[in-house]
Order: sequence, then structure tokens, then C-alpha cells
Amino acid sequence: MIKMPNNVIAFAGNNIKIYEQFKDYYNHYFGRKGHYLEFDADGKPLDLEVKASKVDEGMRKEIARLSMVNNVDGLSAEVLATHPLYKWATFAVVGAMVDTVLPDSLIASTGLYTDVRVGGYGDSFAFDIKPRDLFVPSKSGKAKRHGEVRKQFEGQVTVLPEFHDITVQVSFYKVLSGKENLAEFAMKAAKGIEAQATIDTFGTFNTAMAALDNAGDDLLRVAGYTQDTFVSLAQKVTAWNGGNKAVAVGTQLALQNILPDDANYRYELDSEYVKIGYIQTAFNYDIMALPQVADYRTPFTLALDDEKIYILSPSAGKLIKLCLEGSTISIVDDINSNANLTQSTTMRKSYGSAVCTSALAAVITL
Repeated sequence: MIKMPNNVIAFAGNNIKIYEQFKDYYNHYFGRKGHYLEFDADGKPLDLEVKASKVDEGMRKEIARLSMVNNVDGLSAEVLATHPLYKWATFAVVGAMVDTVLPDSLIASTGLYTDVRVGGYGDSFAFDIKPRDLFVPSKSGKAKRHGEVRKQFEGQVTVLPEFHDITVQVSFYKVLSGKENLAEFAMKAAKGIEAQATIDTFGTFNTAMAALDNAGDDLLRVAGYTQDTFVSLAQKVTAWNGGNKAVAVGTQLALQNILPDDANYRYELDSEYVKIGYIQTAFNYDIMALPQVADYRTPFTLALDDEKIYILSPSAGKLIKLCLEGSTISIVDDINSNANLTQSTTMRKSYGSAVCTSALAAVITL
């Protein structure tokens, strides 16, 4: 069994296979290689359309089980559409599918700077922040009992999740009769929530980076990339995070600027820079790319900042805590309330993010 959220395991009981199949279909759809579960006799991943068909069929069986309508083969779509439990079970299963893939998807897109936590409905999220400072020695005398007193205090940050809604309108008859694929519907709902949560979390992260001190000797935010600037900030972040090695993080477009200050270097066509678009290790520091995210609110725009290189120490503590509260909730209208027999459904997911760490970070604006 692959790793699944506890609320999905409790929801599925002994019928966990369909949720594993959906996770495999979701990863395959978005090209996340290395996470596929189902293969053909030749060892190749099953065709995407085959997986979609299998997931759709499995979802309908799971819906029938939850609604206790054990045999739907002889029932018409019109009859099923009037069954209140079948209607509830349809979107309960879709919500469970969203919860199946959401935590891992968010870790994949934001995990370099975000710690993803999952809690139950109504749970509170509070994080104790330990001081990063050491106890500094003071000079003393042979006849003096105590030196200067040092005292540290822990802080606490509370993350308050908020509901985020996706309201869609579908023809319930088409869904029940197989004209609209349930697997694709669930996949798009999950991806929509993941994309918005990623955008919101990156917004929290980017706002924190923009507020870094940029005055005097405590410089953590600079404009313009140079090799000296990069190495200086990486050294500073490493040293002040207790020796935890700094890494450079950014989009591929931003990271391609990390190059030696030398006008005489040349790229070979089979070099690492040409193949992947950036150098994976520079000046003894690792370089890691953030996957860009489509900002679906504005056509053809991207959500992540291509003009910044962030210098972090992930092993010292992730800067952002992203908290997912409870299961995805569905609010389903009565199918007969609309003259055209369409149905409005709202899927609600509660999440929130905040800066919760004592670790330091730096940023270079290109």
C-alpha cells in the first residue's frame, strides 16, 4: 500500500485500491515520473486513457458501495439522479480523491520552502519557534560568581486555515450515464485546489522574503546577481543557520543566471547547463529549481517570480508551514432546482499558511 492520508484511509476502509489507482492516474496525467503504480506485461506504464477508464469504473463502484445501491446496472441515469444517497456519495468520493493527492502534490510544488501539515476538521495549528541565537560568553574575574545573565524565550505562531471554494456546474445525468468522466472531473478539482494553494503559499513566502532587512551589515536582500554576492549570502545563511548548508532556489529562468563572473566560459552542447537550463551545483552550493505554476486567474501568466533567487537552509527548518484542515467538503444543490437539470456543486477545502521558523534566508533580485 502506498502512503495515504489518514482521513482517506478511514473513509475508504477496505476499498483503498481505487484511491491508489486515482493517485497513479493523477501523477501520470501531470507527468510525475517515478510515481506510477500500474504497468502492462512489458513493464511499461499503462496508457493514460486505460487508467482513466479504470478509475472511472472503480469510482462508480465505490459510489454504489457508499450509497448502498449495490447494483446500478439495471437502473437508468434518471432514476439514479433522484437517489439522494447516490448523489451525496458521488461528491463524497470526489472529495476523498482530492484529499488523496493534495498533500503529496503540494510537497512536490512547494516542499523546498514549505512544511505541509494535515490535521482534522476543527484542529488548531500552533508552532513553537525556538531561538536560533547561542548563549554568548562574557569576560569575568576570578572572584566573580556570575557573568552577564543570558535568557532566551520561545515564541509561538498560530496558523488559521480558511475555506477556499470551487463551485462547478455539471449535468448530473451525463455524469451518471458515463457521458462525463468522473476521473477527469476529480482530477481537475484536485489540480485546481493544488494550484491555488501553491500560489497562496508562494505568496506568503515571497512576501516574507520582500520584508527581509536590507540595511547595513545585516544585508539579506540585494539587487543584482554577482558571484561574490551569491557566495557571500550563501555563507551568511549557512553560518547563521547553525552550519546547515544553504541552497539556491528559484525558477529555471531565474537560476540560469547563476554563472561564474568570467566572460571566457563556454558551454558544450552536452553540458549540464544546456541540458537542464541551469547548473545544479555552483561554488559548492546546490541549486534547486521550483516548478513553475500556471496562474489560472489570468490567461497565460505564471505565478512564481522569475526575477528572484532565494537562498535557504531547508535542513534548518522550512520557512513556511502550510496547514490542511480536515477533509474536502462538498455542498450539492438539488438537481431538480434548476430548469435545465444542471447541478451546482461547491467543493470546500480549508488551508492556511504562515511564516513559522527561526531560520534565516536571503534573496537576490535579478
